[in-house]
Amino acid sequence: MILVDTHTHLYLENFSDDRNEVVQNAIKQGVYLMLLPAIDISSFDSMKELSANFPNNCLPMIGLHPTSVKDDYEKEMQLVEEQLAIGGYIAVGEIGIDLYWDKTHFEQQKDAFRRQLKLAKKYHLPVAIHTRDSFKEIYPIVVDELTEELTGVFHCFTGSIEEAKKIMDIGLMMGIGGIITFKNSGLSEVVQTIPFENLLLETDAPFLTPAPFRGKRNQSAYLNYIANKLAEVKGVSTEYIAEITTHNANKLFKLI
Repeated sequence: MILVDTHTHLYLENFSDDRNEVVQNAIKQGVYLMLLPAIDISSFDSMKELSANFPNNCLPMIGLHPTSVKDDYEKEMQLVEEQLAIGGYIAVGEIGIDLYWDKTHFEQQKDAFRRQLKLAKKYHLPVAIHTRDSFKEIYPIVVDELTEELTGVFHCFTGSIEEAKKIMDIGLMMGIGGIITFKNSGLSEVVQTIPFENLLLETDAPFLTPAPFRGKRNQSAYLNYIANKLAEVKGVSTEYIAEITTHNANKLFKLI
């Protein structure tokens, strides 16, 4: 059984003491591919080092996370543009708008998001979209930029049935993570309405740890718990979930 963790931040300081062991454990648990969304300049070198150490397993994206969009975001955007020109990335991410933590730089977030959507189309790469408290702000921008070249995933999807339908209407996917294992999250009911071809698996490690490890550090090996829960919700085997979500990841990110 092969699984793909389509969104994991294993390069962060949370894994400084045992990073290699965490990756190797994930591989032993069947999670052979771990896709690394970028955050900003501060963690760029660590992300690249991890992907260099595990070139067949840890594959990097490049992008500017919305919570890192500050007054000096042009410097961050320059790195994104330079790295895309160099190549070697599987997606533009993690990009989007976040209105949960701070709304101060909302206009700059919108600008950075739209520009990175355009870059993704230019370089024929999918996008990994972050939408915390911001779906109604993000969706019109995505629709405005929509062409055949624009593909991607709404990472950490926790939205409504209506929002899921809107995402499907424009041909994008939804990343399902540990929240589906949380009691009373309501996500299971929504996921029941989403076709298999629109679903991906992710951990968002070290965040959003699934039950039964909630409250502890998340890691890519725990993707199995998310796959098991998704299988239960959809009424199929875990093997089928692994097969279809791996197929979806391969198709979107052109992994093989």
